[in-house]
Amino acid sequence: MPTPRETILAALHARLSALPATALRGDVLPERVPAAGLMILRDGEPGEPEVTLSPLRYHYQHRAEIEAVVQGTTRDTAFDTLCASIGGAIAADRTLGGLCDWVEAEAPRPVDLAVEGAASLKAAVITVVLHYSLADSLG
Repeated sequence: MPTPRETILAALHARLSALPATALRGDVLPERVPAAGLMILRDGEPGEPEVTLSPLRYHYQHRAEIEAVVQGTTRDTAFDTLCASIGGAIAADRTLGGLCDWVEAEAPRPVDLAVEGAASLKAAVITVVLHYSLADSLG
């Protein structure tokens, strides 16, 4: 049975998988970027929790990361569309079906990456902060 933390990350991946761009989880960047773009969800870092007692709860601000990548001659527009779709997917359900207290994305910092013999890539890491509480720090 998966832990609550894994359930939350799987729910975020499922939301991303509903978008037109390809959504991977924890994979390496493939040789080809699909025309609609590519997202790779990284588990990130749960960080140090705040702890409350009676009842004991660990309150996390988990920083997961989405690597967003597009390629092609219209990469600026495609990148903007991809980022907007990620933002829309998160805004549509900020609790991931009640699994989190709140989910928010930080603004991307895009970079252009030259690829020898192919169209340049436009990419960014989008940090997604997952606010949730657990009864067990290993959960």
